[in-house]
Order: sequence, then structure tokens, then C-alpha cells
Amino acid sequence: MSADPHSQATEDAHTGPIKNPKQLLLAVFLSFIAPILIIVGLVSYVVSGTHPSGTAEGESMALYGVSKDNRDRDMADRLKRVGGIEIRDANRELAAGETVFKAQCVACHGAPGIAGAPHFSDAAAWGPRIGQGYATLLDHALHGKGVMPAQGGGDYEDIEVGRAVVYMANAGGAAFPIPDRPAADGAAPAADAGAPAAATMPAAPAPAPAAAAAAAAVK
Repeated sequence: MSADPHSQATEDAHTGPIKNPKQLLLAVFLSFIAPILIIVGLVSYVVSGTHPSGTAEGESMALYGVSKDNRDRDMADRLKRVGGIEIRDANRELAAGETVFKAQCVACHGAPGIAGAPHFSDAAAWGPRIGQGYATLLDHALHGKGVMPAQGGGDYEDIEVGRAVVYMANAGGAAFPIPDRPAADGAAPAADAGAPAAATMPAAPAPAPAAAAAAAAVK
């Protein structure tokens, strides 16, 4: 006599999918190992995304034509201070025109000049510019003209930039005088200084008519 099919189905429903110790061990193994593997994979993905390898970074920079030096320089430009305070000694000796020329001008005005800049001691190139006058040449040097950037506001005072302009122009045939700081005005003589004070002193008031009449009556 066979077992009741209904009873057998009910028993299978209550026993679940794990029917032997081997299946139980496999289920326990997967329940512990699978989450660990998933966590390790996620951590590796996040770390690799935030810290790219040197090879991948180099390939990316090469693809866009950006060198490491250019990238570092651009980063420094973005991080530098927008403004600052610079204290200079107003009584220090002015730099010579040749010194300023070698520091700021020789890159473009050296022989041969670049970007259309008249190179040093080229009289033919400097002739038309000298005809514009020192004031115009100084204005172009301080504020820039064409592809030439402004030279004012840098390491040298405006008058020192002017000395460099004179140094280059004179080498090209000009005869501009070398600019210098204006001489300090001397103190005014003591006698002259005291004269206005004496002139501005108020005069003694005249006696009132009533007081004068009273004095005459007493006499």
C-alpha cells in the first residue's frame, strides 16, 4: 500500500530546499563569502577611481597634449594669491637700465628680436619708434602694446622701466636723458616761514567812542 500523496507533498513543503548536510554547508558558505567578495570589489573600484594609475594618467595627459609641467604651472597659477602687499624702500638706489633690460626685456628685444620687437642696437628698427618720443615709448612699455605685455607693476618701478627704455632707445640712436627720481624740495627759509604768521596776526581793536568820551570827562 503506497503512502498518501497529499501527506508527502505537505512534508516536502515544510522541509524547504535544503535536504542534506552538504546543501546546508554550501548555503552557509555562500551567505558569508559572497557579501565579503562584493564589499572587496566595491572598495577596489572606489579606490581605483579616485587614484588613477600613473600609466593611465600619463596616457590621458598625452591624449590632450598636456605635459606634467604645464599642468603643475596651471595649478600654481590658479592657487596663487589674487593680491598682495609689497613694501619697497623708496630711498633705495634705482636699478640701471641695462639691469632691467637683462631681467625683463632681453627675451623679446635681444638679438634677434622676436614677435616683431625691435632688437637691441638695431637703428633701422628703432628709428621710427624713437621719433614717437620717450613718453610714448614709456607708455607702451608700462601698459603694453600689441603682443608686448605690460611691464609696469612688476619687480621694478616705473622709472626703472623707463631707464630700460632709454637704454634700448639710446643703443638704437636716440639721445634720451636717463630718468631719475625728482629731487626733494628743501625747507623754506626761517624768515620767510615766519613772515606769513606775522602778517596774519589780528590788529589791536580801536577803543570804542563811548570809552574815549568817558576818559575825556574824567580828565
